Amino acid sequence: MTIHLRTITLDRKLPLPTVFPFTVPLIANLATLEVTTPVTLFVGENGSGKSTLLEAIAIAARMITVGSNDAHKDDTLLPLRALADRLKLSWHKQTRRGFFMRAEDFFGFAKRISQMQQEMRDELQAVDREYMGRSETAKALAKMSHAGQLHAPQQSYAEGLDSASHGESFFALFRSRFVPEGLYVLDEPEAPLSPSRQLAFLAMLHEMVGQNAQFLIATHSPILLAYPHAAIYSCDGGALQQMKYDELEHVTLTRDFLNNPAAYLRQLLVVDS
Repeated sequence: MTIHLRTITLDRKLPLPTVFPFTVPLIANLATLEVTTPVTLFVGENGSGKSTLLEAIAIAARMITVGSNDAHKDDTLLPLRALADRLKLSWHKQTRRGFFMRAEDFFGFAKRISQMQQEMRDELQAVDREYMGRSETAKALAKMSHAGQLHAPQQSYAEGLDSASHGESFFALFRSRFVPEGLYVLDEPEAPLSPSRQLAFLAMLHEMVGQNAQFLIATHSPILLAYPHAAIYSCDGGALQQMKYDELEHVTLTRDFLNNPAAYLRQLLVVDS
């Protein structure tokens, strides 16, 4: 199994700026993260900095983004570019396969694909009008480029990413875009997935690891966190800390609640007897 991205280092030759995202404790305390497994998982409370770190890595690696804009062009990520410029990435073998995805960007990506398809349909109709009365061969040649561009997303996403449920659309994306030798930086990919779909996602992830893919994933899911032999880093407490699965609060709290939900509900809610 290949580990493409080996280390992520924050360059400290110059003092860090005193503005976001450098003021996030996780970033301020970052030195060098050594990536030793094909699957690296980041867990922590909202605001702990795990998404900030992954976004900066994606920008630094100039990754293709599943969203309305690529990471290095996305205006919402503008503050992260300064951090990305300070990150030094070392590679065993840099790959251009794979993508970066934030769960909240998925609808923007689906809209982007839909708009591209409509633009190609409009272009095909324009060719029909322009070549009216001319030979079918000339018309077919004129359409070739637009038809090819229209066919590609249709082949990948069948009826379209916006034609199914959110979770099923996510799954269609993963099935079509996971390829061998890829690097995947995913921020909370479990968000739209049911527990059974999260298990199916784990199986898909494992299949891709067997084909030399690498994953950096921020997640709250105890199911995803259970992936065997993954390196798990807690982002709480202002610094990366490698943890074991059974030590994670996300896991222990979920397990305790499921073992005795009534005890938790008595503490949290006024429940009629």
